[in-house]
Amino acid sequence: MKDREPTIRSRTLGDGLRQAMKYAGFNAAEMAHQLGWSPSRVSRILSGKRGGSSVDVATFLAVCGIRGEERDRLMTLTLDQNDPGWLQNHGARLPTQLLTLIDHETKAQKISQLELNLIPGLLQTGEYARCLIEEAGTTPPGEIDARVAARLGRKNVFSRRQAPLCIFYVHEFALRLPVGGPVVMSGQLHELLKVSVRPSIMLRIVPAARGAHAGINGSFQLLEFRNIKPVVYLESETSSLFLERPVEIDSYRTILSALDATALPEGQSREFIAGLAMELYSDREANDHLAEE
Repeated sequence: MKDREPTIRSRTLGDGLRQAMKYAGFNAAEMAHQLGWSPSRVSRILSGKRGGSSVDVATFLAVCGIRGEERDRLMTLTLDQNDPGWLQNHGARLPTQLLTLIDHETKAQKISQLELNLIPGLLQTGEYARCLIEEAGTTPPGEIDARVAARLGRKNVFSRRQAPLCIFYVHEFALRLPVGGPVVMSGQLHELLKVSVRPSIMLRIVPAARGAHAGINGSFQLLEFRNIKPVVYLESETSSLFLERPVEIDSYRTILSALDATALPEGQSREFIAGLAMELYSDREANDHLAEE
């Protein structure tokens, strides 16, 4: 079978098979021996360069002793591996695609994101994230802690030895939406000011006064890598979509280029956030503290 450019689905399948192999205590050479395959065949499946058929993957997982939900997840990935893009429906469950997003954020060299209504997940404080999830009211109470922990865990990307360049375009509406009340929002805006001075983070505010803009149709995240194709990630309440086709990637690059001309420069963005924090929350935060006393 001819090797082809890995897709996000085949890479995710390869990563899952590598974890299964590790769980079983095999290395690639030992796995090839167990399966009666050539080492190169195992290597290509693990790297995503060769898609595993449902029979191949079922055999691989059987040798590794993988059953239950993880087996079902990996078997699903064998479907339509050659199709660029990947739509995942996850309903109200803790979304399995979050693992894929975290994995790609960890490997990315550059992350560009537009958020219209919310603070970007990578920049959220724990208090903001918890209030956001609780106030939305769509997550079962027993899953809230796990979702908050997963969101905060994504921040580890900033601690990498070679952290990715992260460019965040955030609309003014996201800063004004009072998630959790004045104290939570004050803490969140101050967190934005703190992280915005990191060399690997560029925070650009899109003021409401600028009116309509190139990203008006929705939030998105573009992840770029050293050795694999870029991916655009879109998320809704019940599904997540990974886009890979060149024409799709080019469209989102065009949006980012236009936003670069629309958004405030970094220094003015910090001034904007600081001014908004003083305007909206300085007096209320003080009153809240007095009320608590």
